[in-house]
Amino acid sequence: MAATARPRRSMLYMPGANTRALEKARELAADALILDLEDAVSPDAKVEARRNVVEAVKAGGYGGRELLIRVNGLETPWGYEDIAAAAKAQPHGILLPKVDSAATVRAAEKIMVEAGAAPALALWCMMETPRAILRAEEIAAATPRLAGFVMGTSDLTKDLHAHHTPLRLPMLTSLAIALLAARAEGLAVLDGVYLDLNDEEGFAAACQQGVELGFDGKTLSHPKQLAAANAAFAPSAQEIDYSRRIIAAHEAARAAGKGVVVVDGKLVEGLHVENARRLVALSDAIAALDGGK
Repeated sequence: MAATARPRRSMLYMPGANTRALEKARELAADALILDLEDAVSPDAKVEARRNVVEAVKAGGYGGRELLIRVNGLETPWGYEDIAAAAKAQPHGILLPKVDSAATVRAAEKIMVEAGAAPALALWCMMETPRAILRAEEIAAATPRLAGFVMGTSDLTKDLHAHHTPLRLPMLTSLAIALLAARAEGLAVLDGVYLDLNDEEGFAAACQQGVELGFDGKTLSHPKQLAAANAAFAPSAQEIDYSRRIIAAHEAARAAGKGVVVVDGKLVEGLHVENARRLVALSDAIAALDGGK
């Protein structure tokens, strides 16, 4: 399955030092989980968190949820061992923080391979620094193992000396550059977290903006945001109905030898059919995933 085809409407951070949270995550309606060894874990709990996360991944029980382990950076005392341990645990992917260059990605990949990582074990990159955005194209093309970008908008806002605003105007340039680089390489790309857990209206608006920009889903810091994110980033029933009619009309026109297809008075071209197939495939994948959670 292509990196962008798997449902990733919601990607929830779970603190690796909290074994109760790791257990609870097996029952949450998240499409994907980030088992975190970095920001959510204090320095004195790093080693314990690594052990907890490795044991949780090996124990399984997460259904069809995609599992990523966010490791500490290679410049930290824990980064090397985090990557090696994660590679042996075999989650779906390893999420690298503070990625500033393609060289960082390849250095992490080298550690993974030496630790015995399977060819299918993916790498993901946090895009959370100005330098990462400026080098997004080279990072996206760093290795065939790369599956996607995760936007770290909190760190990025801090480094830009910008402000968190409802329309996120200070972020749009960075978001667009990361999206362009990711899509050019066929990668998935996840929007950053929304910090105000009590602002349901603001969160819904941020999700809608993320959908409109082209993100695959939203990273989340609390389970209370799951339902809204899952609803926002799923194709609507109307979209799926229209997509199925586009596909059927196109196939009928081809069978009849016609070069022009019109649906609801609108001309349908190949790009519309391609997008329709993508939406239908995503809808089917969501139904299968929700049924297996």
